[in-house]
Amino acid sequence: MARAQRACGELLRAATRTADRCHTELVNEQESTVSHTQTNGLASRVQGQVHIIGAGLLGASIGLGLRSHGVEVTLEDASPTTVALAADYGAGRPRSDADPEPALVVIATPPDVVADVIERALTRFPDAVVTDVASIKLAPFQTLTERGIDLTNYVGSHPMAGRERGGAIMARADLFAARPWVICRDEETPAAALSLVESVALELGATPLEMTPQQHDRAVGLVSHLPQAVSSLLAARLLDASEQHIGLAGQGLRDTTRIASSDPELWVQILSANRSSVVEGLEALQLDLEALIGALRDPEKPGARRHIADLLAAGNRGVARIPGKHGSSERFTTLTVLIDDRPGQLAALLTELGDLGINMEDLRLEHSPGAQIGFAEIAVLPEVAERAISDLKERGWTTL
Repeated sequence: MARAQRACGELLRAATRTADRCHTELVNEQESTVSHTQTNGLASRVQGQVHIIGAGLLGASIGLGLRSHGVEVTLEDASPTTVALAADYGAGRPRSDADPEPALVVIATPPDVVADVIERALTRFPDAVVTDVASIKLAPFQTLTERGIDLTNYVGSHPMAGRERGGAIMARADLFAARPWVICRDEETPAAALSLVESVALELGATPLEMTPQQHDRAVGLVSHLPQAVSSLLAARLLDASEQHIGLAGQGLRDTTRIASSDPELWVQILSANRSSVVEGLEALQLDLEALIGALRDPEKPGARRHIADLLAAGNRGVARIPGKHGSSERFTTLTVLIDDRPGQLAALLTELGDLGINMEDLRLEHSPGAQIGFAEIAVLPEVAERAISDLKERGWTTL
């Protein structure tokens, strides 16, 4: 796991490298086709037409983002309805026979067909650079290599972004802002091809990061694929629980099961394609689970409680390594403020914080079951926490 953890460290650091630049400039959710296609008056980094194969969440989001910078985008999908929907949202237009060969082809298809689509794209568009955004990189690369395909114009990539639900209807132009975009180059990859894919990532607000396919798959196996498996397994424990028990659920359960609502069909493909890295992570987790179970079976046994504490403390150290808002692993102090469950209360609280000159680093909301109140968990820098509590109380807010 050490190599995977090193790769993950690099991936996680990249996740917030552009956060200061991007977090206040995120594009609003699409409201009309006009807003998607409006340019910012500056020349785009991406020159030439971009053709997107696969008009779902990622493909449509790439189209929306590029079009907002004035890039001409054409769309293709196995489903005509999917293409039409993405076009209606402003992600591009269907490709026609009269279109010239694109400068770049972006393949955003499911993992189990991506190698075949890459091969066809390299044949159809011999002068274009071809990239894909699949969440696994080693399997398609090995498949294409075994087939003897010339990969000179192919650059594998993977933006570390997504949503719990897919489809063009969930697409957004700012999906990739401040997110890492892994680029897997080959020793023979031309500099111009690499530069074009990097330009797309930069244009969409992402941070390009180079890795080998092997490094990428080990990293995402730990920070993406393993969490998905664990979240789904945990959520499955709720199936036999009573409504009364589930009614006690709080933010902790919601946080740890949030991604469990992801598409099972897609994740079967991802987990199967990256099985070696995922199994490695699951086996390491299995050892910790067995150790915890053993200690809990007989907590009176000498050393058992210490062993439990060590396992939990390891989790503290692990979560502290996840980069925060500005790319560091700095921890914040969380203030819990009681708010009435009625319109305008949250806005009033945030206005109060602004008036007090207190910067909010993060915000979570939790509703109290059966009561017309909620809790706002606000992360602030430790040095301002005491003043924030005092000032909010003076202004009539209840802090817990």
